Amino acid sequence: MDKNTDFPQYRMISNGKAYYEIINNEEFTEVQLIGKKKWIHQVKAVQYPEKLRIMDMLRCEAPFCEISKIEFEKAKNT
Repeated sequence: MDKNTDFPQYRMISNGKAYYEIINNEEFTEVQLIGKKKWIHQVKAVQYPEKLRIMDMLRCEAPFCEISKIEFEKAKNT
C-alpha cells in the first residue's frame, strides 16, 4: 500500500452490487444494492482479514475496480 495514497478512494465490485468509499487505511463505507434495497455500512477494520480487504480494494485486486466519487454518490443516493 502506498503511504502517499490520497483519501478518500472509491471502488466497486465488478458486478455493480457493492460500492465503497475508502476513508483511510482502516475505514470504509460500503453501499450494498440487493434488488431494490440498499444497505449502507460503516466498517472499521480491526481484524487482519478486514485490513487485507482494504489493501485489496486499494490495489484494485479482482473483483474490485476503481470508480469516481460521482459514481459512488449516485449508488449511495439512489
